[in-house]
Amino acid sequence: MAKKQQHYDLKETKILFKEYINKGTEKKEIRLPESTVKIDDLNRKNVLDRLYKLVDNVIDKINKTGRPSIKLPSRSSSNIIWDEENDLLLLGQQLQEKQFHTLTSVADITRLMRILEIVHELLVKDLHATKREVFYTDVKLFDEQKISDKSIEDAAIMLYTTRNSTHIVATANGTCIGRLRIRDKNDIIDLEGLGSGGWKISPFLDNIEIIESDAEFILAIEKEAAMMRFAEDRFWRKYPCILLTAGGVGDIATRMFLKRLSKELNLPVFSLVDSDPYGHYIHSVYLRGSKRLSYESPFLATPNIKLLGVLTRDLDTYKIPEVARLKLEKVDVKRIKDLLNEEFVKRNKAWEEDLRLSLKMNVKAEIQALSTHGFEFLTEKYLPEKLTTGDWI
Repeated sequence: MAKKQQHYDLKETKILFKEYINKGTEKKEIRLPESTVKIDDLNRKNVLDRLYKLVDNVIDKINKTGRPSIKLPSRSSSNIIWDEENDLLLLGQQLQEKQFHTLTSVADITRLMRILEIVHELLVKDLHATKREVFYTDVKLFDEQKISDKSIEDAAIMLYTTRNSTHIVATANGTCIGRLRIRDKNDIIDLEGLGSGGWKISPFLDNIEIIESDAEFILAIEKEAAMMRFAEDRFWRKYPCILLTAGGVGDIATRMFLKRLSKELNLPVFSLVDSDPYGHYIHSVYLRGSKRLSYESPFLATPNIKLLGVLTRDLDTYKIPEVARLKLEKVDVKRIKDLLNEEFVKRNKAWEEDLRLSLKMNVKAEIQALSTHGFEFLTEKYLPEKLTTGDWI
């Protein structure tokens, strides 16, 4: 991709980025602890092979004992492990057993077998289906979508693969724009030439190929409103970057795409979130994964992402007026205390200090509070200064 005439010329920032990359985690191979479950991102053939082997084992148990069962890793909270070395939330090796011959498990195992049947159909036909579509294939059996969703996740972990590998996907909410070209099957897409709307991140990421980029960093933004400001200002033209947002907590497709961008392009990655405990939680999900999908953390988490802002200390540094600040509610205080109890926060003193400062000041603020200094303040003052000084966590 050709360099643009108007270029990012902050030399000190480039030095900081070079140090960032040299200390980054993406260059080293991730070696998971032996006490955790290893999940593979598989192609269609390999998933089908595992599915056939699983079914053969069940049939073999039926013939031998007449009392078949399936064992799979437990996804209970007690089986979620924080891997300090890789800074990831992972699934431990505790197993649960699903039996075919008891009244308590017959409905559960029937739903699971139905999901495996759907996975088989999708893989053979090379089709994808959303979780909502899967639910509607057998409404009477699943009753509620949350039940079919649980069976989908059980099926993926039972096959020791990612859910995307089963060709069952969640509806994607993310948008990406900036200095990037990709291929979607036969279509070449230049994310600089899509106007202010950007590219809607595809849930079918197995069809997406990253072609090239001359970006110097990636910015994950919590809110659509903030993304709109960057898009209207064409921020990536002056500061070569890739911008993406999920409009809240990162969905699977957005997190997986961010992970791929970080790994394949080897770029610094930053998050821009509200200065509140929910924003910090969103950052933590991008950083080390979520507890519900801990088995997929190696494919979804971006351990080298840094919390650029909005930090609690930024509120005074950038003289955000009192009228633009909000008091913490009871739920905010609880969320902050919950985060402070997490080992991965305790080991990050700067992060811990910023959360404690929020409690001490009894304050939170939205990204949009920066606009009290003008609509362009976020893109022309705040972000460039933060990137130049290396003021991130």
